[in-house]
Amino acid sequence: MSSQETLLNGRYRLVAQQGSGGMAVIYKATDLALGRTVAVKILRPSLTNDPEFLKRFRQEARNVANLSHPNIVTVHDVGQDGNTHYIVMEYIDGEDLKRLIRAEAPFSIDRSLSIIIKICAGVGYAHRAGLVHADVKPQNVLVTETDNVKVTDFGIAQALSATQPLERQRVVWGSPHYFSPEQAQGESPTPASDVYAIGIVLFEMLTGRLPFVGTDQQELAMAHIRETPPNASDFNPNVPVHLDRILQKVLSKEPASRYRTADQLGRILISYRRQGQSTTDEVPEVQGHDPAKDTAATIPPSADSIHLAPAPPISDPSPMATAPTLGNPQAPVRLSESVTNAFTGPQTNAFTGPQPHSAATSPGIPPVAVSHPYQPPRAPEVMIQSRYRAAEPPPQLDLVTLVLAFLAFIAVVLLIPLWIAVYQAWLG
Repeated sequence: MSSQETLLNGRYRLVAQQGSGGMAVIYKATDLALGRTVAVKILRPSLTNDPEFLKRFRQEARNVANLSHPNIVTVHDVGQDGNTHYIVMEYIDGEDLKRLIRAEAPFSIDRSLSIIIKICAGVGYAHRAGLVHADVKPQNVLVTETDNVKVTDFGIAQALSATQPLERQRVVWGSPHYFSPEQAQGESPTPASDVYAIGIVLFEMLTGRLPFVGTDQQELAMAHIRETPPNASDFNPNVPVHLDRILQKVLSKEPASRYRTADQLGRILISYRRQGQSTTDEVPEVQGHDPAKDTAATIPPSADSIHLAPAPPISDPSPMATAPTLGNPQAPVRLSESVTNAFTGPQTNAFTGPQPHSAATSPGIPPVAVSHPYQPPRAPEVMIQSRYRAAEPPPQLDLVTLVLAFLAFIAVVLLIPLWIAVYQAWLG
């Protein structure tokens, strides 16, 4: 913008450009009326030529302004200065999640779940208010230094998808990486579409890559529609198999096969995380190790224990389990599903406690050998189904039993003369 346009409606003074996207340019600004720092998002001129879109945009902005949630960027104002249409939001001192992923991914399991649960909380609140975000992606998630999460850009994508679907495809390149299959086919987004996009974001945090890629927009759309999503554990062996199954359900092609709302997905992940941490707390402390830093052993919760609907078939029938081998304690071992289900000992826990947010420490920590009473099985063949039981050894007599038996024998011997006397008296 030119210097003459740095003051909007005599109230918002633009200070510096913070970022830009296909739909808008974001500025850090000062609200002169209230004396506070705000963020001003100015719509691109290519979007402001359609009166129907502007009408829909203002309505969506009013709806979003009524949302008050700690994980949603608050909308303060929406206005127009000549041909410039803008929206005023709270200013968040942080980075968008996409930049963090590029710099630090893959994240630890605990940090990934912490961030995605907060995203689910914000988007789920909007779902309860009858709003669909329609463009959930890391670029629309702001993260502070303390990993507080704020979801932004509610309303713009929804208004655009309702009025200019072809224009949206042209101006929003990048978002199709997070589109649901139904959005890729031109259908209207639903809360289940947001759930799918949240799953893509979680996959990207866990692995540092996207599950679907393409050389152009059409190829990428077909990948969302037709290709089976890979397992996150294929790219990060520290991802537990049960978290993989949750992701497979979230990335189902059919909306009815996913979790219905972000709230539902958030509850599933909270339950999964809580069960993992409670099992970790039961591991005894070992001298010389810091329990907050070591990767504790635990059994991941089952899908039934967290009320999961049956997950779709996983493309890889042999899940990866991070069990130590004899030769290499940190090498992953591929186990069959029957072996995995029968495994009753601890597995490598993904929850490692708070992690420093740096590229060197954010990735999942490999399994650490811990010398506690439990010893893992030496080979997969000992982890058999519970219906196969070894014969129990016959009980052995101890010293107390032998003494009691001897006393009983003496008592019987001493009673023999008495029996003879009684018999003689009876005959006489």
